[in-house]
Amino acid sequence: MNIRTPHLNAMLLCDYVITEHGTNKKSLIGIFENINATKFPCVHYTLSVYIKFTDAMGSYSVRLELIDLASDAVIARAEAPGEIKVNDPLLAHEMVFCLRGLSFPNPGEYEFRVFAYDRVFGQKTFRVVDRRTNVQEL
Repeated sequence: MNIRTPHLNAMLLCDYVITEHGTNKKSLIGIFENINATKFPCVHYTLSVYIKFTDAMGSYSVRLELIDLASDAVIARAEAPGEIKVNDPLLAHEMVFCLRGLSFPNPGEYEFRVFAYDRVFGQKTFRVVDRRTNVQEL
């Protein structure tokens, strides 16, 4: 079991992440902070979570959980395919979770939490907004 908990450098929500063959560079397409919906439950068909971390050493089992903050319920979970092996704590490491068909039961605050084994090392809070009641003028 690892003693060192990774340090989160970035956690972003976007529509897609494209990884360039050869360089492994990531392009994040459609970065967003909130999800707008006009009916509930709301299904978000494609969502990617980009995670960048440092200060890790060893092998890690990583998972991502989606929490409904109003009820503190886990409404979705994803596991990284296999363990992440890190040999240098000074180097940055990236991972992407591509999620399909997420269902949000109500408007409100939600949070993605990323775990190394059972330790949370990062989170990203966002809102699902009911556009029928929160119409904003430009």
